[in-house]
Amino acid sequence: MTTFPFTENNPITYSGPLPAKTDVVVIGGGIIGICTALYLARKGQHVTLLEKGRIAAEQSSRNWGWIRQQGRDPAELPIMIEAMRLWHDLAAEVDTDIGLRPTGVTYFANNTAKLAGYTAWLEIAKAHSLDTRLLSGDEVAATFPTMKTRFAGALTTPSDMRAEPWVAVPALARLAQGAGVCIVEGCAVRKLDIAAGQVAGVLTEAGRIAAQNVVLAGGAWSNLFLQAHGVFIPQLSVRETVAATGPLPDIGQGAAASSKVAFRRRLDGGYTLAPPGSPELSIGPDALRALPKYLPQLRSDPFGQRLLPAATRGFPDAWTTKRRWNAEQTSPFEQMRILNPAPNMRRIIRLLRDFAEMFPNLPPVHLQAAWAGMIDTMPDVVPVVDHCTALPGLVVGTGMSGHGFGIGPAMGRVLADLVTGNPTGHDLSRFRMGRFSDGSPITLVPSL
Repeated sequence: MTTFPFTENNPITYSGPLPAKTDVVVIGGGIIGICTALYLARKGQHVTLLEKGRIAAEQSSRNWGWIRQQGRDPAELPIMIEAMRLWHDLAAEVDTDIGLRPTGVTYFANNTAKLAGYTAWLEIAKAHSLDTRLLSGDEVAATFPTMKTRFAGALTTPSDMRAEPWVAVPALARLAQGAGVCIVEGCAVRKLDIAAGQVAGVLTEAGRIAAQNVVLAGGAWSNLFLQAHGVFIPQLSVRETVAATGPLPDIGQGAAASSKVAFRRRLDGGYTLAPPGSPELSIGPDALRALPKYLPQLRSDPFGQRLLPAATRGFPDAWTTKRRWNAEQTSPFEQMRILNPAPNMRRIIRLLRDFAEMFPNLPPVHLQAAWAGMIDTMPDVVPVVDHCTALPGLVVGTGMSGHGFGIGPAMGRVLADLVTGNPTGHDLSRFRMGRFSDGSPITLVPSL
């Protein structure tokens, strides 16, 4: 069995040098940070992107590779529709085939109650002129003729897409570098440099960079970075386990999910598998502090997460992880360059079994690779995309809640416009940072 391709053993691709001054520093080399840097550079900004480990080494390359409009929160959907257009544009600009294919996304329904929920979301799709439609049980069987499992129906969006994350995100980084972005790997930002109450730059392990604007796109590490500056957001990290099979006969080119298995075809002829809707949360000090904000989510789906007693040492919400440090001290970001959780192998074994039972005519399903990633999630399952009023000059784009890969290009464009003061073209009120501290209720969209 092979392992996940990005580790600290990978050679550094982007080594700097570190500039003394720049217009904008972007913290984080995942899909959100890279796209933000790219669009900032295209607006004429001098941009430096700093990544503590390796580009795309965390969740941006560990996700399922789905690029979907289907099932999105209504506030996210207009941004996701823009992302679909941008993905097509970017795929034509990068230097390799990123596997972008409009092969559709399908959600299977076990019963009529689940199908009724899909029918409700169909109204949202119609309001945005999507090609989403319901399938009957017979239509599902005709669409997946080798599938043994019978379903009451399904929701499908043929225009939704798939891509290869660990190919796509590094390709976008090369595109950003070509646009003038200075990318430096293996360089952690320890603290913001604050002068007269404003962001004046960043203090890294390799020295100071002066900048009037900073974008925090640190994924699972964002809350820890903010806490070091006295700011707390109820962002937690949950583990998701993923498996990759070896090459198999074609059972469907698109992505699909039942209550047991989510799968998508890859360019190499294998399938990426995951257990849908079953993240694992390790209890730590941030989880306890954020618990009141998560009560609506827990009441809505009390069995939606598996709780673990403690995170691995060095993880963002581990009990021993430091919450405060100064710029002369080694930060937690240097102590763990790449967040690389071990996959839940019991789930992997069950996943392979369920997939094989779903498609019994397949040859033996062999495991080619297994990995896990830490998803930055929020109590209302939508991100924070906003200026940080407590730290003027800081823009935050985090808590993508497992949706970051697909929406990444458009969120990057939105964050770039937030930095430069241009109209974003979207209503971002649902994503404001202050919604967790101004008495606003936690609003959940019914899960599909």
